[in-house]
Amino acid sequence: MAWKFNNDTPIYLQIVEEIKLQIAKGQLKAGEQIPSVRDLAVTAGVNPNTMQKALAELEREGVLYSQRTSGRFVADSSESVTTMRDEMSGKYVGGFVSSMRGLGYTDEGIVAAVERYIKEEQNE
Repeated sequence: MAWKFNNDTPIYLQIVEEIKLQIAKGQLKAGEQIPSVRDLAVTAGVNPNTMQKALAELEREGVLYSQRTSGRFVADSSESVTTMRDEMSGKYVGGFVSSMRGLGYTDEGIVAAVERYIKEEQNE
């Protein structure tokens, strides 16, 4: 099944974010080999050149590394995984807070709404 992309951001950057998300979630683990460019391109429903550009960016950032004859692998740095998770959570929280403020919530109201949600979720 093809990945879902939006028109707001270049596809290769969305692929970069998706792969980082998979690493942050533990779906791709440190030292694990990732599928080939062609296989990933088919899975994502994109041109192999687009996928190659995304993977090259991930290598440049140190998220992936390649071994000449073996393929690409997830970098072993647990620090980078923690940093990725922190960066991603910052984006999600920032978007959420902006949306809540747009609805007229104060910061205290946002905190209260989150606490309510967590309590309700725990009771389910």
